[in-house]
Amino acid sequence: MTQVAIFSTKSYDREFLDIANVSNAHDLTYFEPRLSLDTVRLITGQTAVCVFVNDELDAETLSALKQVGIELIALRCAGFNNVDLKAAALLEIAVAHVPTYSPHAVAEHTVAMMLTLIRKTHRAYNRVREGNMSLEGLLGFNLKGKFIGIVGTGNIGRTVAEILHGFGCKLLAFDRYPDPDNMPVPVDFVPLKDLFAASDIITFHCPLTPETHHLINHAAIEAMKPGVVLINTSRGAVVDSAALISGLKSDKIGALGLDVYEEEADFFFEDISNRGIQDDVFARLITFPNVLITGHQGFFTREAMIAIAETTIANINAFEACGKPVHPVTLKQHIGA
Repeated sequence: MTQVAIFSTKSYDREFLDIANVSNAHDLTYFEPRLSLDTVRLITGQTAVCVFVNDELDAETLSALKQVGIELIALRCAGFNNVDLKAAALLEIAVAHVPTYSPHAVAEHTVAMMLTLIRKTHRAYNRVREGNMSLEGLLGFNLKGKFIGIVGTGNIGRTVAEILHGFGCKLLAFDRYPDPDNMPVPVDFVPLKDLFAASDIITFHCPLTPETHHLINHAAIEAMKPGVVLINTSRGAVVDSAALISGLKSDKIGALGLDVYEEEADFFFEDISNRGIQDDVFARLITFPNVLITGHQGFFTREAMIAIAETTIANINAFEACGKPVHPVTLKQHIGA
């Protein structure tokens, strides 16, 4: 039996992990706070920690984890940009993740955001509730025939392409390691600058690495079509939030959909309605009528939660049995080699 300290937990995490753990009988201890150097003290006898996207696993925290006996970090997400993998390797702490759970969950949320923004249904919903049935200011446009740029063609990017192909869109894509033969529908792989220049809508499905940090900045936005629609359901720091505000103010960005935010760790997944939003950039973004932000819920479907919990428990099972998780994360993966 492995004793596991699970951080950043909500009621739904407990529900699905407990179900996945029924026949495996690991000792799961749940903590609501994020894992950080300050919260390592909550660990008492556990040999594994289970963490999520905003837990902090820098070199100092990893060293503290090693000192209290942690041998495995089980991420219940695909991304691992919040883990110092070099430090983990030096400390001989294994790292596991959930490489795929339900690409359809994030892909469908992405397309839902697109449709909401281009048809302005979020604004119409609020109007009708106030008795305003006017169509003034609600003019949208069709998806059919539009150029959609997909940045990152992993499982989620490929699924987005498949869905949008059904709408009759013209699909462009960029990936550091393009694999046209693995695409489910016809897609033109082009250089990033050409994708920016030609796309009516651009959607991001790339991991956060040193190469993709602030991939979308002032210069990138200037290279895009006037009125471009941007959707980010990948990682917040792929885009420079200040550059987004400038693009919105100048009307270069026609609409913006975000399910992630680069400083989201301070308030996403929490109810802060009684104390307000302290992040000035985020507060400015939500004042624009053509901006739609959701709180990192793209993954949040029943099917995805089941898969995440089952894969997380499988990683712990395998590590307990043979010292290696089913889905390890290595330093080689982080540097993109």
